[in-house]
Amino acid sequence: MEEPQDPLPSIGALDRSLFEAKLSVPSHRQGVVSRDPLIRAGRASDQRVVAVTAPAGYGKSTLLTEWAHAEDRPVAWVSLDTFDDDPAALLFTLASAYERVSPDRELTADMRGFGLSTLGRAAPRLAAAFGSAPEPFVLMLDDLHALRSPACHDVLSVVVAGIPPGSQLVAAGREEQPHVPRLRVSGEVLEFGADDLTLDEAGVQQIFADAQVELTTEQRSEVLDRTEGWPAGLYLAALIAKENPSEGVGITGADRYIADYLYRESMASQPEDVQRFLRRTAVVDQLSGPLCDALLEGSTGQARLRGLEATSLFVIPMDRQREWYRYHALYREFLLDELRRTEPEIIPKLHLRAADWYESNGSPQLAVDHLLHTDEVDRCVQLVTTLVLPTYSVGQISTVQHWLMTLEDASIELHPPLTVLAGWVGVLTGHTADAERWAAIAAASSWEQAPLDGTASFASARAMLSAVMCAEGPVSMTEDAALAVGEEPAGSPWRDSALLLLAEAHLLTGDLDHAETLLAESAGLGAQLGNTDTVVAGGSELALLLMDRSRWEDAAGSLAPALAAIDEYRMDDYVVSALAFAAAARLALHRGDLDETNRQLTRAMRTRPACTYVIPWLAVGARLQLAKVYNALSDTITAHHLMREIDDILLRRPSLGRLTEDVQAFQASLTSSGPTDANIGPPLSPAELRVLPYLQTHLTLPEIAGRLFVSHNTVRSQVSSIYRKFGVSSRSEAVQHATDVGLLGG
Repeated sequence: MEEPQDPLPSIGALDRSLFEAKLSVPSHRQGVVSRDPLIRAGRASDQRVVAVTAPAGYGKSTLLTEWAHAEDRPVAWVSLDTFDDDPAALLFTLASAYERVSPDRELTADMRGFGLSTLGRAAPRLAAAFGSAPEPFVLMLDDLHALRSPACHDVLSVVVAGIPPGSQLVAAGREEQPHVPRLRVSGEVLEFGADDLTLDEAGVQQIFADAQVELTTEQRSEVLDRTEGWPAGLYLAALIAKENPSEGVGITGADRYIADYLYRESMASQPEDVQRFLRRTAVVDQLSGPLCDALLEGSTGQARLRGLEATSLFVIPMDRQREWYRYHALYREFLLDELRRTEPEIIPKLHLRAADWYESNGSPQLAVDHLLHTDEVDRCVQLVTTLVLPTYSVGQISTVQHWLMTLEDASIELHPPLTVLAGWVGVLTGHTADAERWAAIAAASSWEQAPLDGTASFASARAMLSAVMCAEGPVSMTEDAALAVGEEPAGSPWRDSALLLLAEAHLLTGDLDHAETLLAESAGLGAQLGNTDTVVAGGSELALLLMDRSRWEDAAGSLAPALAAIDEYRMDDYVVSALAFAAAARLALHRGDLDETNRQLTRAMRTRPACTYVIPWLAVGARLQLAKVYNALSDTITAHHLMREIDDILLRRPSLGRLTEDVQAFQASLTSSGPTDANIGPPLSPAELRVLPYLQTHLTLPEIAGRLFVSHNTVRSQVSSIYRKFGVSSRSEAVQHATDVGLLGG
């Protein structure tokens, strides 16, 4: 599977502009009631976390904005949105915000990478960076309710734990924040709720005075009583009274959480073209002049936004340049309801116009988000096909899975090249059921058009997926790989993968000379093309073959580029890196460097959960190399454990040719070897390694079981086993031990 050369793909001007706006502290707006007492209370508290939780319209964003402008500590600001609802995207956003107030310039790179473990590696890395901050800081997260994914809250709980004394996380959202209950018990959180954010008579007086509307004492009390101090209702009431002075300040909205009446009254005096502009532009999360022009097929978008900002508190600038705006969340909900009520037939057209604009401006991911709301299924599938690899390569696996789930199987099956890519994702992430399901669908499909993933043909793409899974044994793998080599011409971005797979097939059939030639060619071509996966896999496999032939210096030269690529592109969690780490451990042992041997062994053992039977030549080959190194270190317990894992793989993939023979030969020698050091215990199993990162979170064992789709008893047994193997008795001790030995963190 080919990957882009750079795991931090170039960001288009539009995406960069939007991203910068998300990280910019909004301007403090005039005409809003100060929240100074709450801000002073929050700053004076010694709690590391301040949680602001209230329904829409209570001024949460206003509070955070005023606080940010009053802070003397550095402020890292994030306005969260739905595109942060992916753990890798969220961590990258948080790291980007923190880099603005920190000397650490490696953080964002560490939040991305092929097959990145967000919970096991990236989140602990960010938490550690927070914990070692050179000076106190404030991290402000607005609109936390935009994060719906449990995986996002899992990584956030790890990050929150890294906030050091003197620094604070200030987060605002509509619902109780998942990390708050645990912090509440330990007294580490200060909470502001709706009752704290309601306004009193002084606030009413200020709002109406700023609107130049006079109130009697009785009117002030009535308005306060009707709105119950709800800030959004008070601002709307003042706006209505200013625009319709003859009607007074009466409010008839019975439910303070539903502002439809008040918003409708505030819109009633607007010309129809303004109302239409408001309704139709509500389909997008962020607003700019050119985007609004595209939605309404006009040319006055920027002027409209500037005018609305000047006359309404519900159109909010996102950056200092006034390039991007957003609607107040509750106002946008009202506008969308109005759009559905008055013009339902135009909604798909608006989403299509938004998709056209985003795609033409170099932001295809945002285009996909809107195409999913239209009947342009074929176009959406094609666009997703072009995005799967670059999105996967930066660790945003959840985003890829969301696209596939939203499109549903029936739509994907109509575009077989996407079924192949879905199969690759399953192979490389260890999701065996998905890999086999999509591979079976691809095998039964046909496609005559040129695929959009860069392969020469669908037949070639399908053959490479079949070859990597090696379900029918080495002969079939050789045929599939040879077909792909024949199809992929010089210059194809997939030719190096085809060559690598053919080399692996020759290794299994015992044609080692041919395999050596192909491995060198695939690794060299991968370097030319910038395809780091073949640089790693080809270089590592070649190094192991050269070690078998006692050509140690040549092996070191072959392995060096693979290890360098892993370090540069943060590929530690990527499945093919297991071969490189095993080869590096074997080389270090040959050189007598036991510290380096153990470091590389730990790196290799961490990758095992993704090394499953759907990529059997790698899963078995890496484990066999590791078992040999452990055996040489007199750790036969770990060697036997790895051999049992190999046996489980061979039950599903029994036909692996020469590799099966090597396993049997080593098994015989291992069985007859002497006892191991009594102080060495068994390693964590792949299943236990999957559980381990969750011990950092606030999740209970039943909740961890839910995340992993296994039973509570299974998780309880695995956690007990982790404690026993580590010699600890608590989650915190287990996490600390795992961090110390390199099984968690960067």
